[in-house]
Amino acid sequence: MSVLAITGATGFVGSAVLDAALAAGHRVRALARREQAARERVEWVPGDLVDLAALTALFAGADAVIHVAGLTNTPEPAAFEAANVTGTARVVEAMRAAGVKRLVFVSSLAAREPKLSAYGASKARAETVVEASGLDWTIIRPPAVYGPRDIDMLDLFRAAKRGAVPLPPGGATSIIHADDLADLLIALTENAAPTRKKIYEPDDGREGGWSHKELAAAIGRSVGRPSVFAPHLPRAVLEVAAASDRLLRGDRAKLTPDRVGYMCHPNWVSRSDRHVPPGYWQPRIAGDVGLKATAEWYRREGWL
Repeated sequence: MSVLAITGATGFVGSAVLDAALAAGHRVRALARREQAARERVEWVPGDLVDLAALTALFAGADAVIHVAGLTNTPEPAAFEAANVTGTARVVEAMRAAGVKRLVFVSSLAAREPKLSAYGASKARAETVVEASGLDWTIIRPPAVYGPRDIDMLDLFRAAKRGAVPLPPGGATSIIHADDLADLLIALTENAAPTRKKIYEPDDGREGGWSHKELAAAIGRSVGRPSVFAPHLPRAVLEVAAASDRLLRGDRAKLTPDRVGYMCHPNWVSRSDRHVPPGYWQPRIAGDVGLKATAEWYRREGWL
């Protein structure tokens, strides 16, 4: 039984990682800004990425760290630097202070194209921090992550239920279920040797990813719509929509100008030369199956 320290364990991906760690028999130390319900084999450590003392306490005695916490969306692009770059630097500093070597860092495919968005740029700089850390690291660049509790793709399911899914300009993307991603992150802490100082781009196993229209159709099927209207919108229209979303939802806006920057890139498909080595890990949840199960979860919870 290992002791795993997890940042971001109260978020969408992090909560899946916490569940996977417990299912694999590990003990967990998890960072949390607010009080959490007690769970067997989980020690909640109060604090955040700004609090170096809390991070050092979190990592003390841990066998490995899974750094999930970060900012994925904000109407204030400057906030990405503090959360994703400075936050990662503090994780590295605290790991050194605690004497922990093994780091699994959750980055993003957006780091491949840092000029497209402040988010992608911040993840690319965070990767540089990890690579220069001197730690025993592995970096994971997930594509679009979906699954129960996810709020980012929820709007697509709601739109599909209404019969129309607006799309960015033509392109393709990979996806991965949160549970598959969580299983990979746990595997990387259990048998680190083959994956040291590597960057991987996992996915759901669908070769070539999903075209935007294919993904819209699959989401439509998951909500009981055999066909959906899925028009490609030009970038100018998406930029207007982002401005409108900010007016309507303020700081809770999902579509931001920064997101428009990388949404309009035509290729967010995980690259085959960055796949996890065969036999080490493989996805269990095919896209159609996972999307349908996610839609069912949304319905049960009254989200859809």
